[in-house]
Amino acid sequence: MKEISELKLPEDLMYSDDHEWAKQTGDTVKIGITDYAQDQLGDIVFVEMPEVGETFAAGDEFGSLESVKAVSEAFIPLGGEVVAVNEDLEEAPELVNEDPYASWIVEIRPSDPEEHAKLMDREKYIQLLKG
Repeated sequence: MKEISELKLPEDLMYSDDHEWAKQTGDTVKIGITDYAQDQLGDIVFVEMPEVGETFAAGDEFGSLESVKAVSEAFIPLGGEVVAVNEDLEEAPELVNEDPYASWIVEIRPSDPEEHAKLMDREKYIQLLKG
């Protein structure tokens, strides 16, 4: 397991209590799991994703990640409609381990853009990890 100081936690992302990240790109938001989450899971062998067009409220389970150790649910940090899924992960789920920030899971059109501002910045997320 990585030490907190070894984790990659980009400054330009927002983070959730459930260890997902969110990146605003115009009127959509890409969502994935953090370096901490992928490190805790270990080698990811399957990523379950929702269908394009599905809608979720903030905090809803939107998929799961299966690793050699466990299955972990993924929770959407802000509500909205899924406009894209990262199809690369269907054939190569290990991409999440290689670079969890390039390997987003879903892209949504937020139903309430203000929810994005309620997520944690990098410093608050580090404080969460430190407990």
